[in-house]
Order: sequence, then structure tokens, then C-alpha cells
Amino acid sequence: MDELALRLIVGLSYGFLLFMLALGLSISFGLMGFINLAHGSFYMLGAYVGISVERATGGFWTAVAAGGLAVAVVGVAMERGLLRRFQGRILQQVLLTFGFAYLFQDAARRLWGAKPLALAKPAMLGGSVSIGDTVVPTYRLGLILIGALLALGTWLVLERTRIGSLVRAGVDDVETLSSLGVDANRVFSAVFGIGAFLSGVGGVLGAPVTGVAPGTDLQMLLLALVVVVVGGLGSVTQTLAGSLLIGVADSLMRGVWPQASLFGIYALMAVLLVVRPAGLLGRTQA
Repeated sequence: MDELALRLIVGLSYGFLLFMLALGLSISFGLMGFINLAHGSFYMLGAYVGISVERATGGFWTAVAAGGLAVAVVGVAMERGLLRRFQGRILQQVLLTFGFAYLFQDAARRLWGAKPLALAKPAMLGGSVSIGDTVVPTYRLGLILIGALLALGTWLVLERTRIGSLVRAGVDDVETLSSLGVDANRVFSAVFGIGAFLSGVGGVLGAPVTGVAPGTDLQMLLLALVVVVVGGLGSVTQTLAGSLLIGVADSLMRGVWPQASLFGIYALMAVLLVVRPAGLLGRTQA
């Protein structure tokens, strides 16, 4: 029972990391119809920038902010400079963003080397606590709290503000934005930047747990795609549901059969595709 409780807590913390990673992909795909195969690179770059800033300043939370902001700048520059020119052109989107992914991976290898790097946990979250008979790393609980706050904050922005109403209108019908006299390109840039920011923050927060290396981007991209498929497109709640399910499933599989953890995730995705093609909370077309 203690092992099960620990696995559930670890799975929830991993699920919230996946949420930070996958939300930008889900919203940009749902709103813009844009497939960004460089999205995993945002996670990787955020981790690398965070590690560099932490080594230079000694501040973990400074590193988190710097990693998120740096990746947000990169994301907005990508969207404004090149990506928006290929709106609605799926093949070109795939080729272009796949090229960006390789570019970022090569740049990371040249700047930070090929060996895996890790980030030290902040002192305030460096120990462990006992919950009943279960000893839980404090950092895992911190990830759950931070992830929950980010999920709540993002949900409030998208569901309770004018900006959020514009984003949701765009998810259903991009032309609605123009009819309201809104510059759709600015909305798209904001969405892309927020998604990149969250992914970068996730990369920094995940670095003490999983580390980072060239190739982390591809691994995280595949997980983000699984989350989007499982949860559905275009909303915070759908992405959160998919992320937590995948995170917990991965943790439980690692406890039971570590060698088959990835197989378990993809098998779960395949089953849900058959049972719920629109995702866990997605709307099925009549």
C-alpha cells in the first residue's frame, strides 16, 4: 500500500509536468490548426537555460522564470517570423518544425555538450516528508502544488477573462475573431508564447527529476502528442485529464513492469482512441 501511494504521488507530479509541456501543443493545434514538432524543444531549451542561470546566480526560482521567459521569446519569434506564413499548410508545418527541432537539438549539443545535465533541487524542497507510512520526496509534492496552481491560473485566464474568450472563440471558429474586430495574429502569438513559456517552465522544473540531454526534446514531444491524443484538443481541462492519466499510468507501470512502461502508455492511448476518439473529455461529433 505504501508503494502504491508513492507511485500515485510520483505519477501525479509527473502528470503535472506533462501538463505544462502539452498545453501549448494542445491549444495551438486546437486554435491555430498548427502542428509544431519543435514543441519538445521548448521543454529541452527551458531546462538548459534554467541550468545555466542557476549555475550563474544560484537562484532556482530565478532559473525557472528565466527558462520560461527565454523559451517564450523563442516561441513568439518563431511564430511571427516563419510559422504564421504556413497557416493551413500541414505538410510545410511538419517539415519546418521538424527542421527547427533538429536545429535546436544541434545547438543544445554544441552549447551544453552531449552529456546529460541535471539541476539541483531548491533547498526548501530538498528533503522528504512522511504521509502516513509513506515517505514522499518534498520536491514531488512541490511539483504537484506548482502544477495545480499553474493549471488553475491558466484555466482562469482562458475561462474567465476577455483574452480567454477570444482564444476559445478561435478554437471553435477562427473567423469569429475577425468578425469581432480582433487581430487574430496577435491572439495566435500570445497563445504560442504562453504555450512555449509553460513548456520552458516545465523543462526547468523537470530537470532535477529527469535531467536533460540532446534527445530529451524528441522524448517529450512524443509524450506531449500522447497527452493531446488521450485528452483531446483545445482546453485546459482536457489536457490536464490526459496528462494526469498518462503520468499515473507511467508511474504504475514502472513499479510493476519498468521495461514495458512506454508500451503501457501507447497501449492505453490505442484503447482510448477506439473508445473515445475525441479524447477523454472531448466532444464527439454527432
